[in-house]
Amino acid sequence: MPAAFDLFDPRPITLEGVHVRLEPLARRHAADLYEVGRDETIWRYMPRPPLKSLEDTQGWIDEALAVSAGGTQIPFAIIERASNRAVGSTRYLDIRRSDRGLEIGWTWIGLPFQRTAVNTECKYLLLAHAFEDQHAVRVQLKTDLRNEASQRGIERLGAVREGVLRKHIVLWDGFIRDTVYYSIIDSEWSTVKCHLERLLVREDGV
Repeated sequence: MPAAFDLFDPRPITLEGVHVRLEPLARRHAADLYEVGRDETIWRYMPRPPLKSLEDTQGWIDEALAVSAGGTQIPFAIIERASNRAVGSTRYLDIRRSDRGLEIGWTWIGLPFQRTAVNTECKYLLLAHAFEDQHAVRVQLKTDLRNEASQRGIERLGAVREGVLRKHIVLWDGFIRDTVYYSIIDSEWSTVKCHLERLLVREDGV
């Protein structure tokens, strides 16, 4: 049997859920993503300014794919299965194969699909693949200290707040943000998994 160390090698993959499908981000998703991502409020705490045009969206996708070629990120399009349209995007970030760890982030979802089962199922699929298929020992998440809604959302998943990195990142508009870090480790995954499955059952009934 191969060691867990040898099994941790995340690659682009399609992850299927009940509500969403996560598939490798590609230029074919640009039109859908621009349509659903035009609202400026989505980008308030993101690392880049709002999408300005279809061409800008294509450029953002090209940048994401260029970074992913280095093996430290895997970007996904979030596909709503009911409409078969892209409604947002998310990524594996900071993939550290020697440490069996990664980050889930760069997540944004169109306003009509926020506060639905979409985000919960995205996190469930990404966490399950990381812990169960890839044998990760740590998955981290981070957010802007100003983004209280994101902090509540991450805590709702069952992640543990670890602390704040002060003046951590200079954003595109020049603001120097403080970053809140959270994590889930392998020994916590079974409890978090059951919690997320209960949340999904509840959200299915909404």
